[in-house]
Amino acid sequence: MMQKLARTLRKSAGDVDGDDDYSLPTRDDSRPIDIQEQEELVRSLEKIHAQQSLLWRSVFAGLLFCYMIFLVYSMYQQAFSPWDLQYHAYFMYEIDSGSIVAAELVAVITCLMIITGLMHHSKSRHLWIWYSFLPGTLLAIFWLHHMLRLVKFRWEIMWVPLAPLCIAPNPFSGAGVCLYVDSLLNGSSEEVRKLRGYMYAYKAY
Repeated sequence: MMQKLARTLRKSAGDVDGDDDYSLPTRDDSRPIDIQEQEELVRSLEKIHAQQSLLWRSVFAGLLFCYMIFLVYSMYQQAFSPWDLQYHAYFMYEIDSGSIVAAELVAVITCLMIITGLMHHSKSRHLWIWYSFLPGTLLAIFWLHHMLRLVKFRWEIMWVPLAPLCIAPNPFSGAGVCLYVDSLLNGSSEEVRKLRGYMYAYKAY
């Protein structure tokens, strides 16, 4: 919709320079869109874009926050009641308790980095998400390494090494989806800015 409007406005704006018989874009074939209607239309598109952006960011940030709360609970259990949780107990003879707590603390920090990247409105917000790639990948390697050292490979806890990969930025992760959706919304935002620019071009004439 925004691309169609942009083409219409661009074509009409170009006609201003070379043709005295130019016409404003119209809602239908009989009535042109005046300046006030253009302003309302652009504002409406800006509002829709802002709502969509806030919605998807909030959804992903909420899911990450829930996972982060789970990690905090897991850290608490391991710190005060070591090996009570079954997925921790498998590593009893492979990893010391402090290392498990430290690994989950790194996972919490990784989640915070991604949430910051999602909810921050600066141009550098993407960097926060990309910065999470290294700790997320290292955590996955850490857990998978110790799983391979177990006497019997435990498929039921395969989610332990996969979880960090699901939050670190890659094409199949939550962070990767966040970056992709964000790029789509940025494209829509650029189209809205172009529409506003074309609208100002009309005002100049």
